[in-house]
Amino acid sequence: MKSKKIIWGIVFFIAMLVIAGATCFIVLHFFSDNDSKDYIKSTTASIAPNMAENHNIDWNKLHKKNKDVYSWIYIPDTKVDYAVVQPPKGENDLFYLDKNLDKDYEFAGSIFSERMNKKDYSDPVTVLYGHNMLNGSMFATLHKFKQHKFFKKHKQMYVYQPNRRLTYKIYSAYTYDDRHIMNSFDFSDSKTLKQYQKSTLKPKALDKNVRKKTILDSNSKILTLSTCTSGASNTRYLVQGVLVKDERTH
Repeated sequence: MKSKKIIWGIVFFIAMLVIAGATCFIVLHFFSDNDSKDYIKSTTASIAPNMAENHNIDWNKLHKKNKDVYSWIYIPDTKVDYAVVQPPKGENDLFYLDKNLDKDYEFAGSIFSERMNKKDYSDPVTVLYGHNMLNGSMFATLHKFKQHKFFKKHKQMYVYQPNRRLTYKIYSAYTYDDRHIMNSFDFSDSKTLKQYQKSTLKPKALDKNVRKKTILDSNSKILTLSTCTSGASNTRYLVQGVLVKDERTH
């Protein structure tokens, strides 16, 4: 009887530790979300006021703040409206996973690509990464594309660079596994590229939404936005677009 009480006491103690740890994580995550939201709001306002209306980005001010910024991503009716960075040589590709544009620690991190992708978006597949934040910031609102009505209505996303605007047709959104896309496929091989393109048009996911009559060929430029899911840790949610317009803005 005494031994059972000791065992149950140990189990109870461990359970309390787990609950306490989980509570601390949630609290820290919540406050980090709020801090990130305030930082992002103030940073965006100072660099590109009224972004959703005109996207008059002050590139000089942005580059003075951080030379690693090379573009801006925007999707209407979402909170995706951010500068895009790529770590410089000498830094880990995941440098911006938990750092803001000031290169300070930030739970929300930044929207970033890895150095294996060219900064001019000329690769067959370019991948941008962003956190799935509780407050809806960064790439969290990509999950809106799980809703068929939202997917059907919102057909485009935009990438801005100095004197340039790229328009992508959003053609596919779905839950995927956590494999590293750029390391898992050799897109320089035409057969591999064709097979991958086909898989994005017919993803094996229950929550998939795909734009019918989308045609991909060897010249297609796919932009993939990747974020975490609220489900299994080994899954990612992807929103993919194909370049349909590349225009000068000035």
